[in-house]
Amino acid sequence: MTGRRVAALAAAFVSVAASAGLAIVAPAAAAPGCEVDYAVPSQWQNGFTAAVSVTNLGERVDGWRLTWTWPSGQQVTQAWNATVTSSGAEATASNAGYNAVIEPNAKVSFGFNGSWSGTNTAPRSFALNGVTCTGEPGPSPTTTTTTTTTTTTTGNPVPGDAMAQVEAMQPGWNLGNTLDSTGSDETSWSNPRVTEALLDNVKAQGFKSIRIPITWGQHQGSDHVIEAAYLNRVKEVVGWALADGFQVMINIHHDSWQWISAMPSNRTGVLTRYNAIWTQLATAFRDSPGRLVFESVNEPQFTGSSGDAQNAQLLHELNASFRDIVRRSGGNNASRLLVLPTLHTSSEQARLDELATSIRGFNDPNLVATFHYYGYWPFSVNVAGGTRYDATAQKDLTDSFDRVYNTFVARGVPVVLGEYGLLGFDRHTGTIEQGEKLKFFEHLGYYARTKKITTMLWDNGQHLGRTSFQWSDPELAAQIRSSWSTRSGTASTDQVFSARSGAVSAKTITLNTNGTTFSGLRQGTTELVRGSDYTVSGDQLTLTAPAMTRLSGSRAYGTNAVLTAHFSAGVPWRINLVTHDTPVLASATGTTSSFSIPTTFRGDLLATMEAKYADGSNAGPHNWTSFKEFDRAFAPNYTTGATTLTPEFFAEVNDNARVTLTFHYWSGATVTYHVTRSGSSVSGSP
Repeated sequence: MTGRRVAALAAAFVSVAASAGLAIVAPAAAAPGCEVDYAVPSQWQNGFTAAVSVTNLGERVDGWRLTWTWPSGQQVTQAWNATVTSSGAEATASNAGYNAVIEPNAKVSFGFNGSWSGTNTAPRSFALNGVTCTGEPGPSPTTTTTTTTTTTTTGNPVPGDAMAQVEAMQPGWNLGNTLDSTGSDETSWSNPRVTEALLDNVKAQGFKSIRIPITWGQHQGSDHVIEAAYLNRVKEVVGWALADGFQVMINIHHDSWQWISAMPSNRTGVLTRYNAIWTQLATAFRDSPGRLVFESVNEPQFTGSSGDAQNAQLLHELNASFRDIVRRSGGNNASRLLVLPTLHTSSEQARLDELATSIRGFNDPNLVATFHYYGYWPFSVNVAGGTRYDATAQKDLTDSFDRVYNTFVARGVPVVLGEYGLLGFDRHTGTIEQGEKLKFFEHLGYYARTKKITTMLWDNGQHLGRTSFQWSDPELAAQIRSSWSTRSGTASTDQVFSARSGAVSAKTITLNTNGTTFSGLRQGTTELVRGSDYTVSGDQLTLTAPAMTRLSGSRAYGTNAVLTAHFSAGVPWRINLVTHDTPVLASATGTTSSFSIPTTFRGDLLATMEAKYADGSNAGPHNWTSFKEFDRAFAPNYTTGATTLTPEFFAEVNDNARVTLTFHYWSGATVTYHVTRSGSSVSGSP
């Protein structure tokens, strides 16, 4: 994972917002008979809503794909209860994770919005898993081909040693931005050389597995032979990790975008080089213990392909070649766990189905599926108003993990979440608000456990110090560790604001007990008194006015007191009592490369910023939303008292156009400010 992933996820989010889904390479078992009801309950100029129901008139269907041809060139723009895509005149709808099964004589329904031009003629024919829906029962199951039987047999392997070994890998940690650097040395991306002491300390934190990302391309000669010194260094680090008792995963990492991505135009060259790497690695590690795991390629991607079908085929070819090379090399490689990724390590259903099809075909009990998860993108980078880990962000996580579980784990294929985190939270303190960040990690750890998914934290040096062996955010580390075994209570906020310009009053927040029981409120080691200092009614925790007055002291701007809510399990929830007033912004001049707004924050904290032109349209980058990306377009500096607008922001602001900025603060306050760019000059005023 590098900064490149931010752009990739941004593109993916915009793509999903603009389209209904992605195609699946192969359907599940076909249905002998089916009936489709297609209706258009509403239609408007160039747009319409369609409602579709599919009745299964044959045997049980586990995983479905409905296909049809548009007679009038319609296109799907948005869908629900299914993943729907159009390619030319061809359209495909595939099941969501929760409605994959259609029992005999049962019905499944979905809907979508579409666009049309000229006429909006209904489709004339539908096919369910390749069988045309005639409204009549199909032939008896005894007349179906052996293809269905074979797919059922190989698609549901019985859980065995692979599942147990992957479970034993929980929890895992990534040695990021080190051996995967694209420079000449493992220190090229500012991390120190790996030491045995580092691995010992990672082990002491409770991690049971370690993923060692490795980039090979810059360490290969013209004949694709890996430099002996580099391979020996990798073997040394792997050896240390194995000696520490870790389960260890190694891979081909940033080569994925450096040269493997060129496979559509250079299939032979890429495959030859890829095979050369795995042939050498299979030989070098053939006799290593089974606790060493191979991952075929990190975040596979292809540039200039013809689309989903070619992407799926190319990735299948890489995974197949990888598996064949390793298995043929003998030794412990004959049964070593091999980890196979989805395209982009995505958890979209179409990508999962593509990998599931490959794994079924390999019929190998020692294969593992992998994906990555960096959260709901607007929340992960704080753009488009995604300031909170709200219901939308939570649903993105649960939907992703449900899809992975239903596609793989429930069918006996173990899964490793090879990387997880948030994309923006280590860029700038405040990009992702601390409490919202903690809620994300608490929920992720819990939900991964319920879905039997092994997790591997992405750490490029931003978490555990490589020489200090200290966590940069101990509160986060405690939350992550707790999530491995239990839930923790949280709350609607970790900040309680009181305006200094007004009288002190009682404050109420909502407790999220997450299955625990609230047990008390403390300031340090002092227990606050229930009834006089606070009250609890259902999930509402209220701090009384006398307690707020006492705890706020002289009411200096900023945090006046820190409380902790305690629960029957997990880690306590910190609550900051903050005194504030509405921030004050002053006039400023500068340039597009250097512009800062003098800001007296008065105890408040910046949550996000909107940017609009006078006509109400969105200004600046990501112009599909008025809310700009924290730290990429703007950033507060509480020490110097300034709010910076970045060159990246002004690069996409119209010349001589007045932009109205609305700054949103965590207290709920908003402040309006105006900036005008004239060439490279910028002026601003409240």
